[in-house]
Formats: sequence, structure tokens, C-alpha cells
Amino acid sequence: MTEDSAFRRPLFAIYGASGCGRSMSPVADGMLRNQFGPSGYELVFVDDSLSGRTLNGRRVLSYDEFRLRDAPSRAICIAISDSRTRQRLAERCENEGVPCFSVSAENVCILDDVQIGEGAFLAPFVTLTSNIRIGRHFHANLYSYVEHDCVIGDFVTFAPAVHCNGNVVIDDHAYLGSGCILRQGRPGEPLTVGRSAIVGMGAVVTESVPPGATVVGNPARPLK
Repeated sequence: MTEDSAFRRPLFAIYGASGCGRSMSPVADGMLRNQFGPSGYELVFVDDSLSGRTLNGRRVLSYDEFRLRDAPSRAICIAISDSRTRQRLAERCENEGVPCFSVSAENVCILDDVQIGEGAFLAPFVTLTSNIRIGRHFHANLYSYVEHDCVIGDFVTFAPAVHCNGNVVIDDHAYLGSGCILRQGRPGEPLTVGRSAIVGMGAVVTESVPPGATVVGNPARPLK
């Protein structure tokens, strides 16, 4: 295939070529390969600080190079762990007419009545069970799960192996650290994690977490 003909394939990008982006790119590649075939698309990184390089066998373009490149269609998935930066970039893409797509590993398990907003990244071995509502640009890393009757806001991040049990509400921009466990709430009395709260690595959350708080330990307590 010539360079010119490659430009006419649908163009997809992972926004950010750091560790998160490099972990996401093979998952995106497998998903797109199933949809378009092995040569029916092009997948690149977008990272202004690294443009012109090749990382993990993929070209790195600046955002403007990606946006202006000749392609029949384009879409981007934002692989930035910081949720505020993720929101800023998502708003930039929206304002400039660049659609966002979601990336989901082939072995992700989604059971019944699960709704997920645009721009999600679901890493390998993630499980979402039933009656779950998830907002925009959700990141769920390896081996995380969300049980029944949970509501998760926009720009929420799960590090690897987060255990989110049933009847839990997580507000926008919350960050849940690796291996933390959220106790199951009750119908009408959910366990809540407030907006921009941080749950530390390995914490066991038995009580609701206020907005903006950082909790650590077992049982989880506010970090002073």
C-alpha cells in the first residue's frame, strides 16, 4: 500500500503517548482490526511533545497534524490519566469537531443493562455486571470490576484491580487507587464517593467519601 493510499483509510488516534497511551494502543488496535480488517484503518498517537517520533511501531502526530490530515474519517480516544486534563482535551476535540471513540478489550465482560458514555477505556479483564450507568471518558484499568446498580460520573479513573461493589455512586473526577475495595451500599442508601475524591491504593472504603477528600487505609480514613 502506498503512502498516499494509506491517508485515505479511517484515521484513529490515542491522545497521549505516555504509559497509559502505550498500554491502550494494542487494545485499540485489536478492536479496530476486528472491525476494519488488518489494513482497513490507521492508528497513531497524538502527542504534541513527541510529534515526529515513532513509538511502539506507531507514528506520533501533533494534534493539528492529526486534525488536518487527509482521511475519510477520524476519531480519538484520550489516554490521559489526569481527569482535569482529560476533560480539557475532550472539550477541545468537541469544539473542533473531532469525535471521540471508546476502546474496549476483547475479553471485557459486560453483562446486562450497562450504559457507558463516549471516550471510555476498558482494559483487559474488566467486568461490568448489571444495571450500571457510567459517564463520559471513564478509565477502568486491568482487573477492575463494577457490580450491580452503580452510577459513575464523568472523567472517573479506576487504577488496576478496583473492586466497586453494588449500590455505589461515584461522582465526576474521582480517582480510585489500585486494589481498593468499595463496600456494597443499600438500595436507596448507596455508598458514595464524592466529586474529585481520591481513594488510596489498597484502601477499604466502608463509609461514604466526601467531595475532594483523600482516604487511605483499612478501614479508609481521611488523609491528614
